[in-house]
Amino acid sequence: MDVINEIISQSALGSLSKGYKSLVLSVFTSIVLTLFVMLIAIIVNGSQLHFSFGY
Repeated sequence: MDVINEIISQSALGSLSKGYKSLVLSVFTSIVLTLFVMLIAIIVNGSQLHFSFGY
């Protein structure tokens, strides 16, 4: 936990209030989790996808 606090304090978030830090970190976490769930969905259902590229 000390490492995470040190990274946050040395980043651009260091000068923000705790409310803004929490908001930024929660938005970042939600984006990362959404991307991870999408990756898992593509891996699981990838064989059923059909791509067609047309001009």
